[in-house]
Amino acid sequence: MVASRMGIKLCRTGLGLLIFGLVLLLGANADEVVQGSRILAVFPFPGRSQYIFAEQYLKELARRGHNVTVINTFGSDKNEPNFRVIGAKKIHEIMAAFGNMDYNQEASQWTVLTMTTDFLNLLTTSVLDDPAVKELLASRETFDLVVSETVQTEALFGLAQHFGAQSIGISSYGTDIHIDELMGNISPLSYNPMLLSSRTERMGFEERLRNVWEATIIWLHKRIIHLPTQRDLYAKYFPNARKSLEEVLDSFSLMLLGQHFSLSYPRPYLPNMIEVGGLHLQQQRKVKDLPTELKEFVEQAPQGVIYFSMGSNIKSADLPPATRKVLMETLASLPQRVLWKFEDDQLPEKPSNVFISKWFPQPDILAHPNVKLFITHGGLLSTIESVYFGKPVLGLPVFYDQHLNVLRAKQAGYGLSANLWSANATELTSLIQELLGNPSYAAAAQSKSKLFRDQKETALERAIWWTEYVLRHKGATHLRCASRDMDFIQFHGLDTWGLLIAVTLVSILIFVTALRYLLRGLSYIIFRRREGSGKLKTQ
Repeated sequence: MVASRMGIKLCRTGLGLLIFGLVLLLGANADEVVQGSRILAVFPFPGRSQYIFAEQYLKELARRGHNVTVINTFGSDKNEPNFRVIGAKKIHEIMAAFGNMDYNQEASQWTVLTMTTDFLNLLTTSVLDDPAVKELLASRETFDLVVSETVQTEALFGLAQHFGAQSIGISSYGTDIHIDELMGNISPLSYNPMLLSSRTERMGFEERLRNVWEATIIWLHKRIIHLPTQRDLYAKYFPNARKSLEEVLDSFSLMLLGQHFSLSYPRPYLPNMIEVGGLHLQQQRKVKDLPTELKEFVEQAPQGVIYFSMGSNIKSADLPPATRKVLMETLASLPQRVLWKFEDDQLPEKPSNVFISKWFPQPDILAHPNVKLFITHGGLLSTIESVYFGKPVLGLPVFYDQHLNVLRAKQAGYGLSANLWSANATELTSLIQELLGNPSYAAAAQSKSKLFRDQKETALERAIWWTEYVLRHKGATHLRCASRDMDFIQFHGLDTWGLLIAVTLVSILIFVTALRYLLRGLSYIIFRRREGSGKLKTQ
């Protein structure tokens, strides 16, 4: 009897364990149903930094079992599991003609926007005309998700509808007026500066006025010039599209933004707009030792080391001779050693304290304690790395968001700036000495680093989780904001405000008119009474 009871207990225990195991298995499967999804990622911009921002994220998706196909403008020599790259490289042949363009030239905002549209149309056609991309479009391949770099190449967003896939966007620089519009997000112009402006969220009246004016010009140009050209390209390359371009622009389930409030400022986001600033940082890996020659140069520098890089879009080797001369005079006068990312094998009259290379392991260099200062163009990825590793910066901004990034570094107290084209050696040397000699800049950089690092998960973990969330929930339509169904007038409440103002004005007009007639009536009555009393007196 005892033996039979023990047997029953064992059976119950075994059954309970079996059920518990099945529950765990089913729970695990609920999170794993997205494993093996087919993902297409599109990065049409020829600047390498935009792709570098997302590369680790895409490879992590492949490592987690997703099948990832990437269209970029660089291609790849590596053969990696679940990871295929289609290189639409023609744009670089076209861009070669712009290698020595003058980035300091001035033009009206409308002209700049029109030139930008021409360039973005060129990016769009360069990708869609590529033979390998055409072959992909003509194939019977299917995708579950298309990840699009959200520069203004709207026709390329049509790839998602072509393959019947969900759509998410990724922006290396964070959000702007165009991305906010895509997602239905509202960003008050009173404290959200235009991306290309040299303004922060702290704007006076004149700056706010300029902000509104520039936003108006951008809004008008987009509808009069830009969107019609992209609409034509969409019709050309997707003649059998199941959705209109407007429907495609309204189909983004998620937007991954290469910003973080600790790097810029607090601002409003919808729940499907996720900050992933620092996505390119491999935060969970150990800092690698520098190559032997480089390590010796850095560690044997008694006064410390300055790292100088203009990023991937501006090549130091292509700078005007006069500018290069000023830079070399400046670096030669310093007691510190300098690592200079210089895209040529030789630098004539190179100072003895300067080490040049076409490429440096930038994160590992900035992580080294003997590196004291970062001279940078102010690109967002470099700015994030300088913050992450707590290094003060001297910004030499050239274009796009670089001016704003450097301005934020100055505002936060860990950087200074100079005009690359007009600064002389004396001015640059003075700025470098101030940054190295005044401990407040290094302290501010360390404080900023502490704020940025204090996150409950890495940007990569956050981006992966949200991507798979969209896959798990078939586009996560419950995150879609109702504002995306409103036109401009409804979205900004111009109809309701217009009615309220009109009613108020009509009410005031009625009140004033009634008061006017009342006063006239009273005046008439008073006049008649006075007239009557005057007659009585004469009698």
